[in-house]
Order: sequence, then C-alpha cells, then structure tokens
Amino acid sequence: MATILSVSGSPSAASRTTGLLRHLDARLTAQGHEVVPLDVRALPAEALLGADVRHPAIAAAADLVRRADGLVIGTPVYKAAYSGLLKSLLDLLPQYALTGKTVLPLATGGTTAHVLSIDYALRPVLSSMGAAHIVQGWFTLDTDIALRPDGTVDVAPAAAEALTQAVDQFSVALGRTSLLAAAG
Repeated sequence: MATILSVSGSPSAASRTTGLLRHLDARLTAQGHEVVPLDVRALPAEALLGADVRHPAIAAAADLVRRADGLVIGTPVYKAAYSGLLKSLLDLLPQYALTGKTVLPLATGGTTAHVLSIDYALRPVLSSMGAAHIVQGWFTLDTDIALRPDGTVDVAPAAAEALTQAVDQFSVALGRTSLLAAAG
C-alpha cells in the first residue's frame, strides 16, 4: 500500500493532538499502509527558527515528506490558526513539496469557534504547496480526547466515528491518487 507521513504540529510533550494522530496511525497501519510518525517538536528549535534547511534533521524531515505518498497533518489550534511550530516546518519545505500527495488535515482545540481553522488557515497553505488532493479535514474538541498517562487516547464515540470516516476517506483517496500516478 502507501507510505503515510503522520505529522504532529503540537509543541506539547503531553499532547492530545499527537495522541490522536498515533491513535489514527494504528487504523491506517491496519489498512496495510506504512505509517511514519513525525513530531515536529522533536526537531531542533534552532534549526526550525533559524530556517536552517541544511541541518541534518530538517533535511531528513524534508526527505520524509518527499518519500511519502500521503500525509496526515495534525495541529492544535492557537489564535484561530494552526500552530507556529507546524508553520516553521512548512516554511522550510520546498514550495511544491506536496505535489502529487494526498493530505488529511486534522485539528484539535478547545472550542467549536475554531472549527473553520482547517479550511481558512491550513488548507490554503497545503494547496499552495501543490497537494494533489486535500481530503475533508476534521476538527476534534479537546474535551472529546482523553489523554492517558502512557500517551494513548480515548476518543468520545461521536468524534471517533467521524474520525474513522475521515481516515477511511483519506485511505480511499490515497489509493486513487496512487493509481493515477502509476497510470501517468
């Protein structure tokens, strides 16, 4: 199947966003995909903030993006937008780093007032980077994600069902994009 890069843009060590992504990674793995996790917070801050694209860790992250067939990008919402940490990484990638890729944007936040942050903040950036297909993203309230001490999560039933549908749609779209790329 496909190689998927699962990117967490959360700056927090105890992150609902990261826990939710790793929870969804398990579903994608069960569907036969190879999932590679990338926590942007693990990249060197000085390289991210200094825009050091030659730093080995930044170059390795860019290579993971290049090799991936699709990306799941998760971010907490701060000030009605995706995290600055995620922005730092996206800014260091080549302009068209997402060309030919299928992308699933996900966001977490404390209030439904931020539900449009995916469409108005994150989606335009992903589109400008050449994503072949950006599937319908999903916003999950923080209160629907219970973080366990081991970093795993429990997701409220209604949110879990919606996320399962989003991940399954991503998987189907990823398969279609892969078939088109192979035919072209």
